[in-house]
Amino acid sequence: MEMHLEGGRQVAALSIAGSDSGGNAGLQADVRAFHTFGLHACTAVAALTAQNPAGVYAVEIPPPEFVVAQLDAILPAYAVGALKTGMLATAPVIEAVAARLAREPSVPKVVDPVMVATSGAKLIADDAVAALRDRLLPLAALVTPNLPEAEVLAGLEIRDRAGMAEAARRIRDRAGCAVLVKGGHRAGAEAEDFLLAPEGAFRLSSPAIANPASTHGTGCSLSAAIAAALATGLPLPEAVAAGKAYVYEAIRTSLRVGPAATVLGMPDPALLRDHPDVMIERA
Repeated sequence: MEMHLEGGRQVAALSIAGSDSGGNAGLQADVRAFHTFGLHACTAVAALTAQNPAGVYAVEIPPPEFVVAQLDAILPAYAVGALKTGMLATAPVIEAVAARLAREPSVPKVVDPVMVATSGAKLIADDAVAALRDRLLPLAALVTPNLPEAEVLAGLEIRDRAGMAEAARRIRDRAGCAVLVKGGHRAGAEAEDFLLAPEGAFRLSSPAIANPASTHGTGCSLSAAIAAALATGLPLPEAVAAGKAYVYEAIRTSLRVGPAATVLGMPDPALLRDHPDVMIERA
């Protein structure tokens, strides 16, 4: 995609997330998405991880003051059109980030609530879950929980489409933000998501890809791609559809990069608007 300019300046997107040493997920995945949408990529490191596709071997969390110092350096200097948050592992980091972002009401914020793995294992402490729910989500334009995260945030078990819709409504009613409940890990011929936005309720779907080389980093990539699309000026439903197209193409073109590693592919920017395999319809 061509460089996205406004007033002769390249628009930037910002990721506040963890670094993945393998380059599959986290900040590295977010930078790939931002560049694909023609944006400059700014990053604030909220966690350092030693990981590869097989697992996470060590994590270091910078002091909250250092995370905020990065934001103080970035936000006044760059034309940040939108931002996303990813791995914010502790309540003090979440609270510090939320307090700083509250001073930027005009910047659309996409919150990827990295708190529960697809397996159902909780990734952050209870006080961090509470801080994310009570301090960060009310600042968001959109929150993008997977099914286990949506269950925690909504306080119900999700079994079907109706459960996805009810979870989205409960989260929206509590936090006041749009909600994208990701259903990509449900078994079926399609990867289906539910979006509850100011523009209405939508279902998005794309064909399930059989035996892809990699799916690691898809949640990070989706939230980053949606933030990037918002930074280019797309309305929220169109931005979510473009983000889903980005992830679909990243999975479809995933490939092996070493003896024990695979990575998501690099989507063709021309396929991110009106993708023939990504459907969006009113629910």
